[in-house]
Amino acid sequence: MAEYKSLSIKEWSLEDRPREKLLSKGISSLSDAELIAIIIGSGNRDESAVELSKRILGSVQHNLNELGKLSVDDLQKHKGIGEAKAIGIVAALELGRRRKLSEIVERQKILSSHDVYEIFHPLLADLPHEEFWIILLNRSNKILDRIKISQGGISGTVTDVRLILHLAIEKLASSLILCHNHPSGNNQPSEADLSITQKVKESGKLMDITLLDHIIVTDGCYYSFADEGNI
Repeated sequence: MAEYKSLSIKEWSLEDRPREKLLSKGISSLSDAELIAIIIGSGNRDESAVELSKRILGSVQHNLNELGKLSVDDLQKHKGIGEAKAIGIVAALELGRRRKLSEIVERQKILSSHDVYEIFHPLLADLPHEEFWIILLNRSNKILDRIKISQGGISGTVTDVRLILHLAIEKLASSLILCHNHPSGNNQPSEADLSITQKVKESGKLMDITLLDHIIVTDGCYYSFADEGNI
C-alpha cells in the first residue's frame, strides 16, 4: 500500500486555499484554522498549514481565549511550529486583544460594572499572574486615565494605597475604580481584597475622592464590590 502523504495547500483547489479564499470570498468566510494557517504560512511534512492549525485549535478545545493563554514555548510543542510561527500566532492574538480594548476605551464613560469588565477583560483575563489597576474618573464618570499600580504572582500582588491616592490627586480625579484579576478563575474577593477596598474607600473620603467600585476579573466572569453591596 502506498504511503499516505497530506496534500500541501498549493495542491488544493484554488477555492480551498486560505489566501485565495480570503481574496475571493472575504475574510469572514475563513474558519479559525484557515486564519491561523495564513499566519503560520506552512505546515510540516505530514500536515498542511490548515491541518496543523486544526490540531493546535483542537488542543485548546477550539477556544480562542484558551489559545491566547499559550506562550511561545507552549506553541512550539506542536510539530511544525517553530519560534517564528509561534511568535506570529501570539502577536496576532495580542493585536486582537488590543483592538478590542481600543474599541471599548473610545466610549470613555463608565455607566456600570460591566463597562469596567469589558475594558479589563482583554487586558487581564489571560494573564498567569495578578495585576492591579485603577481607572480615574471626572465628575461625569468619564475616564481620565487607566493606570497599572502593581504586578505580582499567581496568588496576589501588593498594592500601595498612598500611590493610588497620589495618582488620583495628580489627575484631579473625582472618583476612581479599582480592578485586578484572579488567575485562579475564582472571582470571589479574598480578605486582602476586602481590606484594600476598605482602605482606599476611607482614605479617599479625606480627599473627597469617591471609590465607585472594585472589580475582580476572571476569564469568564467578574465580581463587583458595588453590585454586591460591599462598598
